[in-house]
Amino acid sequence: MSAAAQAYLNTRVSAMVSRLLPAERIAALIPASLAEMAERFGLEPLLDESLTKLAKSRAAEQALIQVLFADLRVLIRPMSAIERGLMLAWARKYSLFNLKTLIRGKLYDLDQAEIHANLYDVPDYVRLPDKELFRAENVLELLRMLEHGPYRLIARQAREVFEQKREPFALEAVIDQRYYHELARLIMQFPSDSQQPLRALLGTVLDAVDLVWLLRFRLSYKLSPSETFYYLVPSVRLLHRERLLALVNHDALEPLLAALPAPLDDLMAGCSTIIDVQSRIGTYTAEEIRRQISRSGSGVARALGYLILRERELFMLFSLIQGKLLGLPRELVEIGIETAAPSCPTGLGAAA
Repeated sequence: MSAAAQAYLNTRVSAMVSRLLPAERIAALIPASLAEMAERFGLEPLLDESLTKLAKSRAAEQALIQVLFADLRVLIRPMSAIERGLMLAWARKYSLFNLKTLIRGKLYDLDQAEIHANLYDVPDYVRLPDKELFRAENVLELLRMLEHGPYRLIARQAREVFEQKREPFALEAVIDQRYYHELARLIMQFPSDSQQPLRALLGTVLDAVDLVWLLRFRLSYKLSPSETFYYLVPSVRLLHRERLLALVNHDALEPLLAALPAPLDDLMAGCSTIIDVQSRIGTYTAEEIRRQISRSGSGVARALGYLILRERELFMLFSLIQGKLLGLPRELVEIGIETAAPSCPTGLGAAA
Protein backbone atom coordinates (compact mmCIF):
# COMPACT_ATOMS: atom_id res chain seq x y z
CA MET A 1 0.00 0.00 0.00
CA SER A 2 1.27 3.47 -0.83
CA ALA A 3 1.92 5.99 1.93
CA ALA A 4 -1.12 7.97 0.85
CA ALA A 5 -3.34 4.89 0.87
CA GLN A 6 -1.95 3.87 4.27
CA ALA A 7 -2.75 7.33 5.69
CA TYR A 8 -6.24 7.23 4.18
CA LEU A 9 -6.93 3.79 5.63
CA ASN A 10 -5.65 4.69 9.09
CA THR A 11 -7.81 7.80 9.11
CA ARG A 12 -10.85 5.75 8.08
CA VAL A 13 -10.22 3.14 10.78
CA SER A 14 -9.76 5.79 13.47
CA ALA A 15 -13.08 7.37 12.54
CA MET A 16 -14.86 4.00 12.49
CA VAL A 17 -13.41 2.88 15.82
CA SER A 18 -14.57 6.12 17.44
CA ARG A 19 -18.17 5.22 16.49
CA LEU A 20 -18.14 1.74 18.05
CA LEU A 21 -20.69 1.29 20.82
CA PRO A 22 -19.15 0.18 24.13
CA ALA A 23 -21.03 -2.46 26.11
CA GLU A 24 -22.50 0.07 28.53
CA ARG A 25 -24.07 2.06 25.68
CA ILE A 26 -25.60 -1.11 24.26
CA ALA A 27 -26.91 -1.94 27.74
CA ALA A 28 -28.50 1.52 27.86
CA LEU A 29 -30.67 0.41 24.90
CA ILE A 30 -32.36 -2.36 26.89
CA PRO A 31 -35.38 -0.19 27.80
CA ALA A 32 -35.81 0.95 24.17
CA SER A 33 -38.76 -0.40 22.22
CA LEU A 34 -38.44 -2.43 19.03
CA ALA A 35 -39.74 0.58 17.12
CA GLU A 36 -36.96 2.74 18.56
CA MET A 37 -34.37 0.08 17.70
CA ALA A 38 -35.74 -0.20 14.17
CA GLU A 39 -35.53 3.56 13.63
CA ARG A 40 -32.07 3.97 15.12
CA PHE A 41 -30.42 1.07 13.29
CA GLY A 42 -32.44 0.96 10.07
CA LEU A 43 -34.18 -2.34 10.86
CA GLU A 44 -37.57 -1.74 9.28
CA PRO A 45 -38.61 -5.45 9.18
CA LEU A 46 -38.95 -5.30 12.98
CA LEU A 47 -42.04 -3.11 12.40
CA ASP A 48 -43.68 -5.42 9.84
CA GLU A 49 -46.61 -6.98 11.68
CA SER A 50 -47.13 -9.51 8.88
CA LEU A 51 -43.84 -11.22 9.81
CA THR A 52 -43.45 -13.86 12.48
CA LYS A 53 -40.98 -13.33 15.31
CA LEU A 54 -38.64 -15.80 13.62
CA ALA A 55 -38.85 -13.91 10.31
CA LYS A 56 -38.21 -10.59 12.06
CA SER A 57 -35.21 -12.07 13.85
CA ARG A 58 -33.77 -13.46 10.65
CA ALA A 59 -34.32 -10.19 8.77
CA ALA A 60 -32.63 -8.19 11.56
CA GLU A 61 -29.67 -10.55 11.58
CA GLN A 62 -29.28 -10.30 7.81
CA ALA A 63 -29.47 -6.50 7.95
CA LEU A 64 -26.79 -6.26 10.63
CA ILE A 65 -24.47 -8.52 8.64
CA GLN A 66 -24.95 -6.26 5.62
CA VAL A 67 -23.74 -3.37 7.80
CA LEU A 68 -20.56 -5.34 8.49
CA PHE A 69 -20.01 -6.03 4.79
CA ALA A 70 -20.61 -2.36 3.98
CA ASP A 71 -17.76 -1.45 6.34
CA LEU A 72 -15.60 -4.11 4.71
CA ARG A 73 -16.19 -2.64 1.24
CA VAL A 74 -15.07 0.79 2.43
CA LEU A 75 -11.93 -0.54 4.11
CA ILE A 76 -10.62 -2.68 1.25
CA ARG A 77 -10.77 0.11 -1.39
CA PRO A 78 -7.21 1.44 -0.87
CA MET A 79 -5.66 -1.96 -0.08
CA SER A 80 -3.17 -3.94 -2.11
CA ALA A 81 -4.07 -7.38 -3.46
CA ILE A 82 -2.47 -9.29 -0.57
CA GLU A 83 -4.18 -7.09 2.03
CA ARG A 84 -7.54 -7.36 0.32
CA GLY A 85 -7.11 -11.13 0.12
CA LEU A 86 -6.66 -11.38 3.90
CA MET A 87 -9.71 -9.23 4.61
CA LEU A 88 -11.88 -11.29 2.25
CA ALA A 89 -10.56 -14.52 3.77
CA TRP A 90 -11.72 -13.27 7.17
CA ALA A 91 -15.16 -12.41 5.75
CA ARG A 92 -15.55 -15.87 4.20
CA LYS A 93 -16.59 -17.18 7.61
CA TYR A 94 -20.17 -16.28 6.63
CA SER A 95 -19.93 -18.42 3.53
CA LEU A 96 -18.60 -21.21 5.72
CA PHE A 97 -21.67 -20.80 7.94
CA ASN A 98 -23.67 -21.30 4.75
CA LEU A 99 -21.57 -24.33 3.87
CA LYS A 100 -22.41 -25.90 7.23
CA THR A 101 -26.09 -25.19 6.64
CA LEU A 102 -25.92 -26.87 3.22
CA ILE A 103 -24.08 -29.86 4.70
CA ARG A 104 -26.70 -30.29 7.42
CA GLY A 105 -29.39 -30.07 4.76
CA LYS A 106 -27.77 -32.89 2.80
CA LEU A 107 -27.16 -35.01 5.89
CA TYR A 108 -30.72 -34.74 7.19
CA ASP A 109 -32.48 -34.51 3.81
CA LEU A 110 -34.06 -31.13 4.55
CA ASP A 111 -36.32 -29.31 2.11
CA GLN A 112 -34.44 -26.88 -0.15
CA ALA A 113 -36.72 -24.00 0.85
CA GLU A 114 -35.91 -24.61 4.50
CA ILE A 115 -32.19 -24.72 3.76
CA HIS A 116 -32.33 -21.54 1.69
CA ALA A 117 -34.20 -19.69 4.45
CA ASN A 118 -31.25 -20.29 6.78
CA LEU A 119 -28.50 -19.09 4.44
CA TYR A 120 -26.81 -15.75 4.98
CA ASP A 121 -27.07 -13.26 2.14
CA VAL A 122 -23.42 -12.45 1.42
CA PRO A 123 -21.75 -10.41 -1.35
CA ASP A 124 -20.69 -12.09 -4.58
CA TYR A 125 -16.98 -11.79 -3.76
CA VAL A 126 -17.31 -14.27 -0.86
CA ARG A 127 -20.40 -16.16 -2.00
CA LEU A 128 -20.50 -19.93 -2.44
CA PRO A 129 -21.90 -21.31 -5.71
CA ASP A 130 -25.19 -21.99 -3.90
CA LYS A 131 -27.22 -23.08 -6.93
CA GLU A 132 -24.65 -25.67 -7.98
CA LEU A 133 -24.21 -26.92 -4.40
CA PHE A 134 -27.97 -27.38 -4.00
CA ARG A 135 -27.82 -29.87 -6.87
CA ALA A 136 -25.13 -32.01 -5.22
CA GLU A 137 -26.42 -35.48 -4.41
CA ASN A 138 -24.59 -35.80 -1.10
CA VAL A 139 -22.04 -34.20 1.21
CA LEU A 140 -19.00 -35.67 -0.53
CA GLU A 141 -20.08 -34.40 -3.95
CA LEU A 142 -20.82 -30.99 -2.43
CA LEU A 143 -17.30 -30.75 -0.97
CA ARG A 144 -15.67 -31.97 -4.20
CA MET A 145 -17.41 -29.14 -6.06
CA LEU A 146 -15.62 -26.63 -3.81
CA GLU A 147 -12.15 -28.06 -4.43
CA HIS A 148 -11.55 -25.77 -7.41
CA GLY A 149 -11.75 -22.27 -5.96
CA PRO A 150 -10.94 -20.12 -2.92
CA TYR A 151 -12.38 -22.75 -0.58
CA ARG A 152 -10.32 -25.62 -1.98
CA LEU A 153 -8.04 -26.19 1.03
CA ILE A 154 -10.94 -26.19 3.47
CA ALA A 155 -13.10 -28.37 1.20
CA ARG A 156 -10.36 -30.93 0.59
CA GLN A 157 -9.54 -31.34 4.27
CA ALA A 158 -13.23 -31.51 5.19
CA ARG A 159 -13.89 -34.18 2.55
CA GLU A 160 -10.98 -36.32 3.75
CA VAL A 161 -12.14 -36.11 7.35
CA PHE A 162 -15.73 -36.96 6.43
CA GLU A 163 -14.61 -39.92 4.31
CA GLN A 164 -12.70 -41.27 7.30
CA LYS A 165 -15.12 -40.58 10.15
CA ARG A 166 -18.58 -39.85 8.70
CA GLU A 167 -19.24 -37.67 11.75
CA PRO A 168 -20.99 -34.29 11.34
CA PHE A 169 -19.14 -32.92 14.38
CA ALA A 170 -15.73 -33.82 12.96
CA LEU A 171 -16.68 -32.29 9.62
CA GLU A 172 -17.75 -28.94 11.09
CA ALA A 173 -14.81 -28.84 13.50
CA VAL A 174 -12.30 -29.26 10.69
CA ILE A 175 -14.01 -26.54 8.63
CA ASP A 176 -13.56 -24.11 11.53
CA GLN A 177 -9.97 -25.27 12.06
CA ARG A 178 -8.98 -24.84 8.42
CA TYR A 179 -10.55 -21.38 8.35
CA TYR A 180 -8.11 -20.15 11.01
CA HIS A 181 -5.21 -22.04 9.44
CA GLU A 182 -5.90 -20.20 6.19
CA LEU A 183 -5.82 -16.82 7.96
CA ALA A 184 -2.48 -17.74 9.56
CA ARG A 185 -1.11 -18.85 6.18
CA LEU A 186 -2.07 -15.58 4.52
CA ILE A 187 -0.57 -13.49 7.33
CA MET A 188 2.77 -15.28 6.94
CA GLN A 189 2.95 -13.92 3.36
CA PHE A 190 3.13 -10.30 4.56
CA PRO A 191 6.43 -8.41 4.91
CA SER A 192 7.80 -8.31 8.45
CA ASP A 193 6.66 -4.75 9.27
CA SER A 194 3.02 -5.64 8.56
CA GLN A 195 3.26 -9.26 9.67
CA GLN A 196 4.07 -8.58 13.33
CA PRO A 197 0.88 -6.60 14.17
CA LEU A 198 -1.22 -9.07 12.18
CA ARG A 199 0.33 -12.00 14.08
CA ALA A 200 -0.41 -10.25 17.38
CA LEU A 201 -4.02 -9.71 16.31
CA LEU A 202 -4.56 -13.28 15.12
CA GLY A 203 -2.78 -14.59 18.22
CA THR A 204 -5.21 -12.70 20.44
CA VAL A 205 -8.17 -14.17 18.54
CA LEU A 206 -6.73 -17.70 18.56
CA ASP A 207 -6.03 -17.57 22.30
CA ALA A 208 -9.76 -17.01 22.85
CA VAL A 209 -10.85 -19.57 20.25
CA ASP A 210 -8.46 -22.24 21.52
CA LEU A 211 -9.47 -21.80 25.14
CA VAL A 212 -13.18 -22.17 24.43
CA TRP A 213 -12.67 -25.06 21.99
CA LEU A 214 -10.33 -26.80 24.42
CA LEU A 215 -12.89 -26.67 27.21
CA ARG A 216 -15.78 -27.76 25.00
CA PHE A 217 -13.98 -30.61 23.27
CA ARG A 218 -12.21 -31.93 26.36
CA LEU A 219 -14.78 -31.38 29.10
CA SER A 220 -18.18 -31.22 27.38
CA TYR A 221 -17.69 -33.60 24.45
CA LYS A 222 -15.24 -35.82 26.39
CA LEU A 223 -12.77 -36.11 23.53
CA SER A 224 -9.38 -37.63 24.30
CA PRO A 225 -6.33 -35.36 24.69
CA SER A 226 -5.04 -36.33 21.23
CA GLU A 227 -8.43 -35.77 19.55
CA THR A 228 -8.81 -32.42 21.27
CA PHE A 229 -5.36 -31.25 20.21
CA TYR A 230 -6.02 -32.34 16.62
CA TYR A 231 -8.91 -29.87 16.29
CA LEU A 232 -7.10 -26.89 17.85
CA VAL A 233 -5.14 -24.20 15.99
CA PRO A 234 -1.97 -23.31 17.95
CA SER A 235 -1.75 -19.60 18.62
CA VAL A 236 1.26 -17.41 17.89
CA ARG A 237 0.74 -15.65 21.21
CA LEU A 238 -0.13 -17.32 24.57
CA LEU A 239 -1.65 -20.71 23.74
CA HIS A 240 1.08 -21.99 21.45
CA ARG A 241 1.64 -25.62 20.51
CA GLU A 242 3.61 -26.69 23.60
CA ARG A 243 1.12 -25.10 26.00
CA LEU A 244 -1.83 -26.72 24.26
CA LEU A 245 -0.11 -30.11 24.43
CA ALA A 246 0.11 -29.72 28.20
CA LEU A 247 -3.37 -28.27 28.68
CA VAL A 248 -5.23 -31.02 26.81
CA ASN A 249 -4.13 -33.54 29.47
CA HIS A 250 -6.35 -31.91 32.09
CA ASP A 251 -9.83 -33.40 32.44
CA ALA A 252 -11.39 -30.94 34.90
CA LEU A 253 -12.14 -27.22 34.68
CA GLU A 254 -10.37 -25.89 37.78
CA PRO A 255 -6.91 -27.44 37.21
CA LEU A 256 -7.05 -26.62 33.51
CA LEU A 257 -7.75 -22.94 34.19
CA ALA A 258 -5.07 -22.84 36.89
CA ALA A 259 -2.53 -24.15 34.35
CA LEU A 260 -3.18 -21.29 31.89
CA PRO A 261 -0.34 -18.81 31.29
CA ALA A 262 -0.49 -15.29 32.67
CA PRO A 263 -2.60 -13.20 32.42
CA LEU A 264 -5.25 -15.80 31.55
CA ASP A 265 -4.80 -17.70 34.82
CA ASP A 266 -5.73 -14.67 36.94
CA LEU A 267 -8.43 -13.61 34.49
CA MET A 268 -10.17 -17.00 34.72
CA ALA A 269 -9.80 -17.43 38.48
CA GLY A 270 -13.16 -18.26 40.03
CA CYS A 271 -14.85 -19.36 36.79
CA SER A 272 -17.15 -22.29 37.51
CA THR A 273 -18.54 -22.95 34.01
CA ILE A 274 -17.44 -22.78 30.40
CA ILE A 275 -19.98 -20.00 29.88
CA ASP A 276 -18.17 -17.95 32.55
CA VAL A 277 -14.89 -18.50 30.71
CA GLN A 278 -16.39 -17.60 27.34
CA SER A 279 -17.77 -14.34 28.72
CA ARG A 280 -14.50 -13.28 30.34
CA ILE A 281 -12.27 -14.22 27.43
CA GLY A 282 -14.60 -12.38 25.05
CA THR A 283 -14.35 -9.16 27.02
CA TYR A 284 -10.59 -9.54 27.46
CA THR A 285 -10.08 -10.19 23.73
CA ALA A 286 -12.08 -7.09 22.76
CA GLU A 287 -10.01 -4.95 25.15
CA GLU A 288 -6.75 -6.38 23.78
CA ILE A 289 -7.78 -5.70 20.19
CA ARG A 290 -8.70 -2.12 21.09
CA ARG A 291 -5.22 -1.66 22.56
CA GLN A 292 -3.60 -3.14 19.46
CA ILE A 293 -5.60 -0.80 17.21
CA SER A 294 -4.51 2.22 19.24
CA ARG A 295 -0.81 1.25 19.15
CA SER A 296 -0.40 -0.19 15.66
CA GLY A 297 0.69 1.74 12.60
CA SER A 298 -0.37 -1.03 10.21
CA GLY A 299 -3.50 -0.02 8.33
CA VAL A 300 -4.52 -3.56 7.44
CA ALA A 301 -4.06 -4.83 11.03
CA ARG A 302 -6.08 -1.93 12.40
CA ALA A 303 -8.80 -2.47 9.77
CA LEU A 304 -9.08 -6.18 10.57
CA GLY A 305 -9.13 -5.42 14.29
CA TYR A 306 -11.93 -2.92 13.73
CA LEU A 307 -14.01 -5.48 11.81
CA ILE A 308 -13.63 -7.98 14.64
CA LEU A 309 -14.86 -5.40 17.15
CA ARG A 310 -17.63 -4.25 14.81
CA GLU A 311 -18.84 -7.83 14.40
CA ARG A 312 -18.93 -8.26 18.18
CA GLU A 313 -20.94 -5.04 18.55
CA LEU A 314 -23.46 -6.10 15.91
CA PHE A 315 -23.88 -9.55 17.49
CA MET A 316 -24.56 -7.87 20.84
CA LEU A 317 -27.20 -5.69 19.19
CA PHE A 318 -28.73 -8.80 17.64
CA SER A 319 -28.84 -10.49 21.06
CA LEU A 320 -30.62 -7.43 22.42
CA ILE A 321 -33.15 -7.53 19.58
CA GLN A 322 -33.69 -11.26 20.10
CA GLY A 323 -34.38 -10.65 23.75
CA LYS A 324 -37.00 -8.02 22.89
CA LEU A 325 -38.67 -10.22 20.28
CA LEU A 326 -38.91 -13.11 22.74
CA GLY A 327 -39.97 -10.93 25.64
CA LEU A 328 -37.11 -12.10 27.85
CA PRO A 329 -36.56 -10.49 31.27
CA ARG A 330 -33.83 -7.87 31.60
CA GLU A 331 -31.58 -10.26 33.54
CA LEU A 332 -31.35 -12.67 30.61
CA VAL A 333 -30.90 -9.88 28.08
CA GLU A 334 -27.96 -8.51 30.08
CA ILE A 335 -26.35 -11.96 30.02
CA GLY A 336 -26.95 -12.17 26.27
CA ILE A 337 -25.16 -8.87 25.61
CA GLU A 338 -22.40 -9.79 28.07
CA THR A 339 -22.99 -6.94 30.53
CA ALA A 340 -23.92 -9.30 33.38
CA ALA A 341 -22.35 -12.46 34.79
CA PRO A 342 -23.61 -15.52 32.90
CA SER A 343 -25.46 -17.16 35.79
CA CYS A 344 -29.08 -18.30 35.71
CA PRO A 345 -31.36 -15.60 37.19
CA THR A 346 -33.71 -16.89 39.86
CA GLY A 347 -37.42 -16.32 40.31
CA LEU A 348 -38.26 -16.43 36.60
CA GLY A 349 -40.55 -19.43 36.76
CA ALA A 350 -40.26 -22.85 35.14
CA ALA A 351 -41.50 -21.66 31.75
CA ALA A 352 -38.84 -18.93 31.57
